[in-house]
Amino acid sequence: MRIDSEAKRLVESILIQKPGGEQIINEYNRTKSLGDETRRKMVNILAADMTEKNGSSPPRQVKEKYARGIVALFPYLSDPFSKNGYEHYYDGESGTGYLAWRIKTIQRGLAKERRTSFEGQGPSAEGMSGGPTIRREPQFAPEAVLSEDECKEAIAFMKHSADEDSVKMKMKLTFDYRHGMVLDPVQSNNILTVFPRFKDIKGLIKQDFVLMFGGAVSGKLLERWPTMFKKKVIQHCKNLPTTSDVQELLIAAEHPTDDSEESANFVWDSDLSSKLLLLHLIPPSAQGRKRPGKVSASQAERHLVVFKKSGTNIEEHLRNITGSDQPYLLAVGPQKNAVHQYFIILDQHAIPCKSTSSLGAFDELFKAHFVFGTNYNTILHNMYTFIQTVYNIDVGKVNESPRVAEVRVRLLS
Repeated sequence: MRIDSEAKRLVESILIQKPGGEQIINEYNRTKSLGDETRRKMVNILAADMTEKNGSSPPRQVKEKYARGIVALFPYLSDPFSKNGYEHYYDGESGTGYLAWRIKTIQRGLAKERRTSFEGQGPSAEGMSGGPTIRREPQFAPEAVLSEDECKEAIAFMKHSADEDSVKMKMKLTFDYRHGMVLDPVQSNNILTVFPRFKDIKGLIKQDFVLMFGGAVSGKLLERWPTMFKKKVIQHCKNLPTTSDVQELLIAAEHPTDDSEESANFVWDSDLSSKLLLLHLIPPSAQGRKRPGKVSASQAERHLVVFKKSGTNIEEHLRNITGSDQPYLLAVGPQKNAVHQYFIILDQHAIPCKSTSSLGAFDELFKAHFVFGTNYNTILHNMYTFIQTVYNIDVGKVNESPRVAEVRVRLLS
């Protein structure tokens, strides 16, 4: 009983101190249970605390103590059919349970970070890596650096403030704190929990991107795509082998005034069609050691943008998501070429785009990878590394296929 009391106090103190922890306790007090998302948050918080204090491989007795503390603090979560009641959180005999699985995820993230760091060692280390997940020095230099307590006060203020301008200012002031979380494999999954205003205040992704790269870089896609790239992409795609998919996109990209109901339901607008042509000009990629089967450009499109009719229940769409956590666009409107709202879908969260144009929404989607430190979808890796060229981000520093370099030369000549 003494040990369980000690474990209970440990878990309770962690949840009280960590962002989002009190909501977990409140939900249990209200319902005598925890929903799936709340349980995941609790496990993430406790596993993060455990690895911070005990390293990435905590001893068995430590993991058991945290598991005991969970069911001591929340007795209705105890499993009466197991030996100790907490095995579903950690079973020392089999090494399984929610805490064990989360710690393994943390270990994989740390191992990947170490591999990336090791592969970049040497005299040209900084010149051999690039993309949304690398460490870089932000352009933003705050006039005043907030202490950790001041950051927590600002975070608490933002969660309940109805003043959008004040929230945007606080988001700017907490940028360094948030950027540190993004680069921390233990905390990166909690960004939208700690900073939930991304999900209801439009423009915060662009604001963080500007703080990272500056306003000149941020505006390059919207400036350069219509004037430098769009017509050339269309022209080069006319030389590709003729397929119905390519022809449909070419017509939509060149003739945006076709408002027939049949066309509107199946064809995207001109700007998005020109973006999707890139998937045919630069075929989908298969990166890494475990190369997936060949994916067509039309199949890759579904990893970039998904269309739903107006009136779609967004929460239901989020619940039905399975598989990859890489962000994609959800386009909502009466028909494909008349989209009224775009959302960035990331890890079962919907972030509304500020722009209602397809080009502006794609711009925000690309920036979201850097703001949240998210890898490109493997299938879309070639296309995204080419888009880095448009922004002039890490050109020559990112692993790219010969086809990306070839198309870049053609379109910039």
